[in-house]
Amino acid sequence: MTKTPDTDRPDVVLIGAGIMSATLGTVLKELEPSLVIRMFETLHDCGLESSDGWNNAGTGHAANCELNYTPQRADGSIDISKALEVNTEFDISRQLWSFLVEKGAIPDPRAFIHPCPHMSFVWGDANVAFLRARFKEMSAHHCYHGMEYSEDHAQIAAWAPLIMEGRDPSQQVAATRIVTGTDVDYGALTRLLVKHLASQPDFTTRYNRKVVALDRSEDGRWLVSAQDTYDGGIETVSAKFVFIGAGGGSLPLLQKSGIPEGKGYGGFPVSGIWLRCDVDAISQRHGAKVYGKAATGSPPMSVPHLDTRIIGEKQSLLFGPYAGFSSKFLKYGSLTDLFTSLSGDNIIPLLDVARDNVQLSEYLIGQVMQSADHQFATLQQFFPKAVKQDWTKAVAGQRVQTIKPHMSGGWFKHEEGLLEFGTEVVAAADKSLVALLGASPGASTAAFIALEVLQRCFDGELTESGWLPRLRNIIPTFGIDLTRDAEACRKTRAATAGSLKIENV
Repeated sequence: MTKTPDTDRPDVVLIGAGIMSATLGTVLKELEPSLVIRMFETLHDCGLESSDGWNNAGTGHAANCELNYTPQRADGSIDISKALEVNTEFDISRQLWSFLVEKGAIPDPRAFIHPCPHMSFVWGDANVAFLRARFKEMSAHHCYHGMEYSEDHAQIAAWAPLIMEGRDPSQQVAATRIVTGTDVDYGALTRLLVKHLASQPDFTTRYNRKVVALDRSEDGRWLVSAQDTYDGGIETVSAKFVFIGAGGGSLPLLQKSGIPEGKGYGGFPVSGIWLRCDVDAISQRHGAKVYGKAATGSPPMSVPHLDTRIIGEKQSLLFGPYAGFSSKFLKYGSLTDLFTSLSGDNIIPLLDVARDNVQLSEYLIGQVMQSADHQFATLQQFFPKAVKQDWTKAVAGQRVQTIKPHMSGGWFKHEEGLLEFGTEVVAAADKSLVALLGASPGASTAAFIALEVLQRCFDGELTESGWLPRLRNIIPTFGIDLTRDAEACRKTRAATAGSLKIENV
């Protein structure tokens, strides 16, 4: 135990100034304006790592087009359960954003969100059969009302001309489209949220401050020590609750906390590379996010897609991502990140995952070894008439795939590791600290994750005499299963579409 110094004693410390911390801070301040909140960020501004607009695809992951969320069962049927989860989690984000727009905290939703149809596009007999079966399953559910399907070249060309021009007219293709999709600039949204937070009393953001220690004091509070990245000076605050929302940097901080719940967690970094087109004559002709089928063994973040991006009022195209490798856990991190994260607690889960995911390892090695010509040839599978000089290479943000400790089943119990592709919330038993690990769907479900943190760590406040009435005002469908309640789903989507100036069907 460390004795508590005479220092700043906030109610909440948010580590990382990305979309996750900004969202949780916004929700907490709406529920309890008197909370004293401190935010620490290593970089000079908010939203510069994974939340930055150019470091992610900005899909507004509603599981409309991402084929990895709808796996095919052994009997050929399509499992849409994960897609429905993600789809309705995005509704929570839409409700929070609508609330903020309506109260004037966000003056104009077009500063961060734009309507953009989401499409899935495949070719070849087996893939077309898969997409046809997927459409049949999804379009029958109220959450995917308005989804369209076509195998007709002309119709698909009308939806997205670039992917059809120059294509072999005899090639069997298929596409789905849903016009209610969006393009979201999470960097812009983060800046809007942090600006709103900064306008409120008892909220402070400390930039150029890297959290270097998390210690428990005698009174049970967390001593959060942050180092000035310029002069090396250390400042310490004593917090009642700590949220570690530092993207790829969350794992090392979880390890520093020493909470038993974090024991055994590891991570493997995957970097992303985009091809980017800023030529207006091309980008203005493609108004959609078009997702294809992932390569065997590839992680979900590597599903190939040709995306419309609208950042800073300019429309561009992104294609990729191509997976790369760096031992950094953050784009602006250190090459030693992976190695310093290794410990006696997580080495067995890491080795276990490496043994069980040979295909993933082969895929990543193959991606790293790809030539620029090979990468461009992949783009031409989506956009046959693409011209190399119109595209530039851009490095996206780092992602750290979570490796979770797990005890095996059967009579011989032993420690294993599980490779988690989603977002993992790791909470201390005493509810005083939460770390957020993982990647996709990430930013799109930030509001849902904030609710999970509330339910796990602030459940005593979620009562009728406490925060519940205010929470229902922010998230009207709180406690309602939108995958089952078709009427509630229809009403909330109509309402949020109006506030956010996006499409509704």
